[in-house]
Amino acid sequence: MAVTDPLDARLLAALAEVGKIAVHELAAKVGMDPREVAYRLVALSGSGLPLLVGVESDPHGLRAALAGMRPQYPVPVRAPQPPPPPPPVDPVLSTWGPPQTASWARGDRKAAPQRTGRIGDALATQGLDGEQLSVQLLEVQDPADFLFGAAGYRLEPGERAVVVHTEISNRGGVPFGSLPDNYLELVTADGKAIPKAPVSLTSRPPHRIGVRPGETTGGHTVYLVPEATRIVSVRWSPRPEPDERTLTWSLDG
Repeated sequence: MAVTDPLDARLLAALAEVGKIAVHELAAKVGMDPREVAYRLVALSGSGLPLLVGVESDPHGLRAALAGMRPQYPVPVRAPQPPPPPPPVDPVLSTWGPPQTASWARGDRKAAPQRTGRIGDALATQGLDGEQLSVQLLEVQDPADFLFGAAGYRLEPGERAVVVHTEISNRGGVPFGSLPDNYLELVTADGKAIPKAPVSLTSRPPHRIGVRPGETTGGHTVYLVPEATRIVSVRWSPRPEPDERTLTWSLDG
């Protein structure tokens, strides 16, 4: 089976080095969310690769935990009464508000969260567990070849380095348990997404896992791109595929 996903390839390469490792330790080694690592490993194991995903436990501890659990009894379920139908909506009022009010004059409506911006903008979104987050794109250093070389790395011919500095704030009460730049990507002029490189620079500290409620943390993310590629935006998501929580900062103009 050919492995085409770059994150899967990074996981397997790290696993091949050690042979046997706990999921959370492997996640820390590659800088990914342990839940995402577990999901990917199980999927890869089912695809025919020579990979066994296992679990260990303390049998005595589990029995003691089970013995302390109280039995749960089913609660009788009563069929709920259907709610009354909503009153008909006047399309004029729904758009402009009642006449002779401020909302009629201004056309006030609840604004949707802003998911796009430019360098320097802080954009609000949610994590996978409902975390209330604000992500700010502070700087895009392109090219960053000097920083890459100063850290002891060497670029391949026709390759350049890019460094992105972001800051994330947890504005809610639910801890954010992932690596903030797990799915921070560069987007090229032809719409391709470039994931981060598995390296960090001594002069530009990387992100660390987790953001507690009320905490703001920052970090730098490194990318390796073809020398002639034009980067048009930076994109942040809480999961691999973009969705309604995705944030985008345009670099054009």
